[in-house]
Amino acid sequence: MAKRGSRIQVILECTEHKDSGKPGTSRYITTKNKKNTTERVELKKYNPILKKMTVHKEIK
Repeated sequence: MAKRGSRIQVILECTEHKDSGKPGTSRYITTKNKKNTTERVELKKYNPILKKMTVHKEIK
């Protein structure tokens, strides 16, 4: 049975990828505590298409 709690799954999408004009998207799935972190998450993650570290922001 699944645990009940305040952690939710969020999707992170690359912000620089749209401007590059290359096809595809760079997305990651992670969890956050919605009680402690009410604003949108912003992390530096690796983008395999651009082959560098870029800023990924929470979508949806």
